[in-house]
Amino acid sequence: MHFIETLRKHGAYPLKAQSVETLQVNVGYRCNMSCKHCHVQAGPLREETMALETMKAVLGTLKAAGIRTLDITGGAPECNPHLRFFIEKAKEIGCQVMVRSNLTIFLEDGMNDLPRFYKDHEVELVASLPYYLEEAVDRVRGERTFEKSISALRTLNDLGFGVERGGLKLDLVHNPQGMFFPPPQSTMEEEYRRELERRYGVFFNKLFTLTNMPIGRFRHFLTEKNQLERYMERLRNSFNAATLDAIMCRHLINVGWDGTLYDCDFNQMVNLPLLENYPRTVQDFDRFVLFHREIACDDHCFGCTAGQGSSCKGAAA
Repeated sequence: MHFIETLRKHGAYPLKAQSVETLQVNVGYRCNMSCKHCHVQAGPLREETMALETMKAVLGTLKAAGIRTLDITGGAPECNPHLRFFIEKAKEIGCQVMVRSNLTIFLEDGMNDLPRFYKDHEVELVASLPYYLEEAVDRVRGERTFEKSISALRTLNDLGFGVERGGLKLDLVHNPQGMFFPPPQSTMEEEYRRELERRYGVFFNKLFTLTNMPIGRFRHFLTEKNQLERYMERLRNSFNAATLDAIMCRHLINVGWDGTLYDCDFNQMVNLPLLENYPRTVQDFDRFVLFHREIACDDHCFGCTAGQGSSCKGAAA
């Protein structure tokens, strides 16, 4: 059964946005890493990068539409040369700014001062750390990735991120290894908190658990192993209607590096833009039309609605 048919079966079609609380902006696909589970297929050789003029259009939309949460993603957002300008201007208009970081970027040449910049501008960090054990992380993200991530986390803790005295938010993201669904988010958060403190003296605020989406590099992996249909069947059989209120597309709009609008970052990666008759670019943004729009869906959406669900802030149910 396809996703749209499943929505119909549960009386949830068409799926519509409930609001737009967040503008999620992908500032480019370039990254210093090439992780095996990356739905963006990001890497050092990707050339797609948001131009300064497009960023200015995004800032205009934030201000005009009254959207006060800016969620910046990539690739590694820090690879965009205009990121600091983007953050500074967003803060000036009163936005809460989140950056989704891979942590290892802070150890690259010219990036060492970014943690201090984030502190000075009270940026909220959402950092990818697939697991709390070195071997598991390096297997997915590359040799010495875990070591670099722990070093970056210690630097952030010293600056006040993720610790009670600092007041700066540092959330972590867990992805399961392979074809598995993540454990209950509360259970995994407790495990991460205990083990990261005990083993490495590292602290954080919240843990978000994300299901591996059947797109990008993970889809290629499934296809190579002849496991794509098996994984899709698991997702379909685990559909949970209780996740529908909290999945990301109901509460945000995603902006691609070239200014194209999407219902979520996953739709961007499969080139599924907003449905026809809606504004298609950030330059044409219309809050009255888009805030309660019908959402474009396809079968990859089972990844957000399986089990406890998967959204920008982790479990959806």
